[in-house]
Amino acid sequence: MIIDVWAQPSLGERPGRLPMPEIRRLFEKSGSADLIDTPVTPGELVALMDVARIDMLLLSAWHRPGGWVISNDDIATFTAAYPDRFAGLAAVNLAHPVAAVAELRRAVEELGFVGLRMVPWLWELPPDHRLYYPLYTTCVELGVPFCTQVGHTGPLKPSETGRPVPYLDRIALDLPELVIVGGHIGYPWTDEMIGVAWKHDNVYIDTSAYLPRYYPPQLVHFMNTYGRGKVMFGTNWPQLSHDRALAQVDELDLTAEARADFLGDAAQRVFRLGGEG
Repeated sequence: MIIDVWAQPSLGERPGRLPMPEIRRLFEKSGSADLIDTPVTPGELVALMDVARIDMLLLSAWHRPGGWVISNDDIATFTAAYPDRFAGLAAVNLAHPVAAVAELRRAVEELGFVGLRMVPWLWELPPDHRLYYPLYTTCVELGVPFCTQVGHTGPLKPSETGRPVPYLDRIALDLPELVIVGGHIGYPWTDEMIGVAWKHDNVYIDTSAYLPRYYPPQLVHFMNTYGRGKVMFGTNWPQLSHDRALAQVDELDLTAEARADFLGDAAQRVFRLGGEG
């Protein structure tokens, strides 16, 4: 099973939906800006997945300061339509922690979502800030991972919040039961991210927003050796297309076991997909 650990569906313009100018710039640099405002239906996205041989896609909601960009209910229209092809990652309003916890519970318990995803640079608050901790303990109680961004920001926002050390290291020490997935590799602090993932049993890395051709060599070595099972394939679709990313996986020269873990087996375990626990 090939699993893309996170993407963001294009929904087009709609009342009450806030724009994401920071993301637009990133997509422009990736040559995919035209896809941001192009609506996609669940069926259309499944058809694209079939062409690329993607079995399951984790779709992320987005809440920015001020309101929703893509709501949890928006994502639920995809997961309800094709529950065997899509899984949801919840977003919440960090500025209102009590309501945020309630919304996370609703997304997991009622909508069937498999994780929480927060982007610290969007809130300009590092992930060890006190506002996150009620969400972390709720993730532990619900048995779902916390997914976040690590590394520099492609958008023109401060990058400091994406440092694996000290932030993710501190959280993992405080809450060793919390499963943490650091997305976007962690570059230019890749060695820090590898170190944190090696140090803590419940910390993982996903490669979304980077084509395999540009993975740092030390990450590929980690995937192939002492970090097998700790790194998961992702694209940040539609920034990067599934077929383009998968076509470059062969260039990594992974062992059969490492390749299987990278392309889906690790994600099945971490997100408890398809009966994995």
